Amino acid sequence: MAKTVLLAFLSILLVAAIIVQPDASFQSSLQGLTVWWNIVFPGLLPFLVLFELITAFGLANAMGSLLQPMMSKWLKLPGEAAPAIFLGWMGGYPAGAEAVASLRKKNVVSKQQGQRMLALAHMPNPLFMLVVVGAGFLHKPIVGAIIAVVVWLSALWVMLLITITSRKEQTAKAAAPTASDDEQPRGMLQRAAEALRNGREQDGRSFGKALGDSVTASVQKLMMIGGFMIFAAVLAKLSEPLIAPLLDKAGLSFISQAFFEGHLGAYSAAIWNAPGAGTLGNAAAIAAVLAWSGLCGILQAGYSITGTDLKLLPFVAWRIAHALHALLFMLLLWKPLTTLLRPLLAPGAVPTFADGSIMPDSSAIVAVKAGDLPFLWQFSLPACILLALIGLVVSAILLPYRRAGKT
Repeated sequence: MAKTVLLAFLSILLVAAIIVQPDASFQSSLQGLTVWWNIVFPGLLPFLVLFELITAFGLANAMGSLLQPMMSKWLKLPGEAAPAIFLGWMGGYPAGAEAVASLRKKNVVSKQQGQRMLALAHMPNPLFMLVVVGAGFLHKPIVGAIIAVVVWLSALWVMLLITITSRKEQTAKAAAPTASDDEQPRGMLQRAAEALRNGREQDGRSFGKALGDSVTASVQKLMMIGGFMIFAAVLAKLSEPLIAPLLDKAGLSFISQAFFEGHLGAYSAAIWNAPGAGTLGNAAAIAAVLAWSGLCGILQAGYSITGTDLKLLPFVAWRIAHALHALLFMLLLWKPLTTLLRPLLAPGAVPTFADGSIMPDSSAIVAVKAGDLPFLWQFSLPACILLALIGLVVSAILLPYRRAGKT
């Protein structure tokens, strides 16, 4: 009852704030809508549709069977976790959370495994880090690549730490037999072909039906994501009078945006101009913001796991740990990575530690508005086609074993 009253009271306060500041509310909601339409929608839709098709035609089952030994040995997860984690890394949040929730509802993974998978699969879109952050926000594409590497490595590091220190799971999945080291490749392919056939038979939809259902479900999910992003953008704008003065005194002005929304927070971190921060400070702040994902990303994951026994509070703790490790990894790996890349790039392409070195004119960064963000269809569609071709190759390899299994 107290929680309901509190939420109702906060809703009334939010409505009152929107009425008092209609112009600010409209501009912030328009900014959130622009980022969603220009970045999230084109970047995420092809991957969501592709994952639905991969699942419908049994390729997810086959990939899970092939990756079972590696996933079980290193991450203490079943092989079916691999496609879900892959989708989260390639599609961006909350695509991974959707896939993890689906596996948990089917009881493919245990609750503890699902919590770990949820943390690892909740990742920012790589196209956003490489294209929008690197080329659009910072005008240094190589910095976007460094940020992506740091975010991924820190996520794997945190996952390995938690896996090593977690209690030994006493579940049927954990006790399931895995492929031995001396198992012949033919036996592994035979099992993968059998998993492919079983997955296809369980679904049973034609290609046209599966494609139509995939597009409908994916667009519905993306509409939900857009609503969350617009809501978070409005909250960030309306909370500025309360939060901004404290953060400005501490020199951390970007946190007010970063707390609520990851994409807008990354832009605020890119134009952050704290004394002594320079390129390294901006890159470390962006990596931490993207690892945190913002309140908007956390709520999207919470929506995705509705109907399962997965909890949001441990997930928030994971996000905080990932953000801190991403910040630390950037500080530790910045010099080795830039030194390693310097011989491979043209002079001046590699950033340095100096203030303002990220670009010659700092005013050019401020000129990048939400409406200037590039459309990503030309990047996401080729990537989606490439993944589809990989799936076809896997199907072609497994086809003889599948026929042999029928006979």
